[in-house]
Amino acid sequence: MSNIKVGVLGIQGDIEENVLATAEALKKLNLRGTVESVRYSESIADLDGLILPGGESTVIGSLLSIQGKVFQTIEKKITEGMPVLGTCAGLIMLSKRTYDKVVGETKQKLFGMLDVVIERNAFGRQHESFEADLEIPVLGKEPFRGIFIRSPIVNNVGESVTILTKLNDKIVAVKQNNIIGTSFHPELSSDRRLHELFIKDIVGFRKD
Repeated sequence: MSNIKVGVLGIQGDIEENVLATAEALKKLNLRGTVESVRYSESIADLDGLILPGGESTVIGSLLSIQGKVFQTIEKKITEGMPVLGTCAGLIMLSKRTYDKVVGETKQKLFGMLDVVIERNAFGRQHESFEADLEIPVLGKEPFRGIFIRSPIVNNVGESVTILTKLNDKIVAVKQNNIIGTSFHPELSSDRRLHELFIKDIVGFRKD
């Protein structure tokens, strides 16, 4: 297999952390590949997989609205089956609908390809950040240490969505075909299994 090309949307958020986590996951899986921050449609069009990192979803959405061609390219690539991993703000961006329990329905621009409803900041604000061990069967028996920073939760899922894990009965990770979404920040953990799962989806996509 030729080099796998993975991009991390380089507009705002945990960009370098995701680049590092993905590079380490590729190495652990003994796969050749390149991982880089991407900002332009030409670079995104050439990818095998894309990460939408954690950050501020309203800022990312606003900047993507200005850069319409980038938004359209990502949309097209996901529709064509390119694997995508959205963490925290990235999960929000992928969802069909999002709201905030304080301000209500949000008007931010979304890709709308993940059949879920998201509640933003469901665990509180920045100073209420926390860590928790999560049981994620698809990753094996070892708990995954989830890092939650102003994290959303998934309040409703469509029929095609698989729930990967919950925290206190709240859905915090899902998968729908080529899309993985997490409320927490796997890139901030030393555990690379979620990034490995994402890369395995890319390998499957490349073989199709």
